[in-house]
Amino acid sequence: MASDPWVVVQLEGAEVTILLGDNDDPETVENVDVEVKCVDGTRWSATVLTLTEIDRVMAHYAATGECLDGRYFHCWDLLITRSGGISEIVQVVHDLLRNDQLRWVLKRLEGEE
Repeated sequence: MASDPWVVVQLEGAEVTILLGDNDDPETVENVDVEVKCVDGTRWSATVLTLTEIDRVMAHYAATGECLDGRYFHCWDLLITRSGGISEIVQVVHDLLRNDQLRWVLKRLEGEE
């Protein structure tokens, strides 16, 4: 499991910071918060979940009665990936950067660091 909760990866033009939970395995993590800091000073955020994790959360909601008994799921800065893991997340962010898609996919954070 994760010994250091902060994983920082340098990409050309940006720094990706991923915050792991206490029991998260960096190779398979399926629910994680990400911040992307670009060299132009803009900052972007996402909550990255896999399809499997969304299904697990909705099943939990069905059992607890949340979100109309698990009939819907919402997250303000959601980015869905097919597979989990830090490597997968970094590849997705790299693709968004390379294709100038951050502003259309991630949530812009106000202010600079």
